[in-house]
Amino acid sequence: MAGKLRDSIVGAAAGLVLFASGAFAQSYPDRPVRLMLPYNPGGVVDFVGRALAQHLGDALGQPVVPENRPGAGGMVGTEVAARAQPDGHTLLLMDPAIVINPSLQPRVPYDLFKQLDAVSVVSSSPLVLVVTPGLNVTTFDAFVAYAKANPGKLNFASAGVGTTPHLAAELLKQRTGIDATHVPYKGISASYIDLMTNKIQFAFSSIAGAVGFTADNRVLALATTGEQRSDVYPDKPTMSEAGLKDFTVDLWLTLFAPVGVPDDVKTKLDKALQTVAAKPEFRAALANVGAAPRGTSPQAAADFVKGEYGKWKQVIVQGNIKIE
Repeated sequence: MAGKLRDSIVGAAAGLVLFASGAFAQSYPDRPVRLMLPYNPGGVVDFVGRALAQHLGDALGQPVVPENRPGAGGMVGTEVAARAQPDGHTLLLMDPAIVINPSLQPRVPYDLFKQLDAVSVVSSSPLVLVVTPGLNVTTFDAFVAYAKANPGKLNFASAGVGTTPHLAAELLKQRTGIDATHVPYKGISASYIDLMTNKIQFAFSSIAGAVGFTADNRVLALATTGEQRSDVYPDKPTMSEAGLKDFTVDLWLTLFAPVGVPDDVKTKLDKALQTVAAKPEFRAALANVGAAPRGTSPQAAADFVKGEYGKWKQVIVQGNIKIE
């Protein structure tokens, strides 16, 4: 008798939990949602984040409020999201630095895989390999041949140690065996004057940052790093087409939530994000910064993030890359 009573109580409690979860998902969101953007205003994360906030708010029926929390290579804003209440009302939009920092930084104030769940890969944006006209090379093969014939004589720019453009060049070095010196800048745009004057010989750049300089050949574009050719550079090969098979580098942006957000809420977010990704207005907004919407499932996003973490950890360890 006591056993039956205990089973009835356990069953009733489980039913209440399921009912509460479903009811919570139906009412979610019941107030504005915070979207953490861990960088200063003006960059790609900020631009895409604000476009996402507008359209996601429309899809969810509550305002999504972008909040810039810059600092420590994105770790300040990421920590705020990682420690937030797991109810879906605090979200994080982050770039590849979120998978790079754990292998690069001496200390990261959160556990990427224990405190954050990937909800969706929101957008993709390849990099473009650009070179100074002073090298007198116009193809990827010619560039690699020149670099191998002049070991240690080339400098490459990046937006800073451990940034995606930096690691893309390190991956290039590892895959081709060329020898070149890294020159970090505070932002990749600051390097273009030196690229035009042959003080810097090459760089991987965001498409948004490069297109104004490649349009009039002040800097030459050789190849892009996506799986498919870029709509901005349709006449330029991908790195794989140029000869480096499976060389892909993506300035992706992924939406994260604190671990513990109910599955029903994730499902609701997933459906809203699919709606946003299909909107022509959102696609047009992202095209302004050389990005394209993706809108993956939570499981696909989690698998993708784990793959990117392993990929960049290997590059950092093999290249003995450290924050100086």
